[in-house]
Amino acid sequence: MGRINKIQGGSAFLSLLKDEGVSHMFGNPGTTELPVMDALGKQSELPYILGLQESVVIGMADGFGRATGQLTACNVHVAPGLGNAMGAIYNAAFTNTPMIITAGQQEQGHGLTEPVLYAPLVPIAAPLVKWAFEITRLEDLPRIIRRAAKIAMTPPMGPVFLSLPGDILSDQAGIDLGSKTRIDTRVRPSDEAIEKLTARLIKAKNPAIIAGNEIVTSNALAEVAQLAETIGAAAYQQTIAFGAHFLSGSPSYVGGLSRGQNEILKALDPYDLLMFVGCTVLQTSVASKVVPMPQNATVVQVGLNDWEIGKNYPADIALHADVGETMKALIP
Repeated sequence: MGRINKIQGGSAFLSLLKDEGVSHMFGNPGTTELPVMDALGKQSELPYILGLQESVVIGMADGFGRATGQLTACNVHVAPGLGNAMGAIYNAAFTNTPMIITAGQQEQGHGLTEPVLYAPLVPIAAPLVKWAFEITRLEDLPRIIRRAAKIAMTPPMGPVFLSLPGDILSDQAGIDLGSKTRIDTRVRPSDEAIEKLTARLIKAKNPAIIAGNEIVTSNALAEVAQLAETIGAAAYQQTIAFGAHFLSGSPSYVGGLSRGQNEILKALDPYDLLMFVGCTVLQTSVASKVVPMPQNATVVQVGLNDWEIGKNYPADIALHADVGETMKALIP
């Protein structure tokens, strides 16, 4: 059963964030966020971390989320504040950091007069987030916050954006706060897929593992290192690493891959099997006529990001699966 309360929008917003597991809120507020700031002052469970510039605010939330694995929340002020934040939002999307980003918007109807600092916010944020939406009824606030949190926390995780008009935050209504949803994505490959993968790994004379951040989010650092050591595979971090994606103390660890096509091909060409584990696949920076993927290697991909699997290079074995569960199946 949901909880029906007569509650102000700003207070409901904070209650929903806390129930979704948000422990800190980062922000740089303005006038459209005053109802939220007023509600923050009436409670002590959710600390507000103030930043002086929006890219710093998003960066703090990104770092906190990556370090803790928790859903984070941050708010910026209207269109210029969101614009200032866009580079840092790109980083949060790149690192798959689960984050609810909000911006206070002018009161509904007032935007028609084109007040200072006004612009439609959803089109600004939409290209870089998993979901972007503007709330138009206080009664919809719980459903929208619950959906935003669920989307942000479902792999591939990432930021979402909500535009919060000032009148929504100031209004009061009897609303059902509902309850949170988390999707268990610890998918285990089928027995047939594990048998096929095991046979390929045994057959490989010179395998290599390329490691990405899903190894960290599935708590499988030790297990992936054990697999590499068991099959005698060299282990690299993905071309554009943004954290420690493999245990550097493992004897299998070689280091990070370059983002240059020539260097990637030179490093990987000796291997007859390449196992990409929870990572981007040979992402590069500048254009080149050199194809970085070796032509004769067996390619294996394991992860939960369907968009990344087979995106640029075909995979001989492609598993939509949790890295940790896959390691448990390979090394019982």
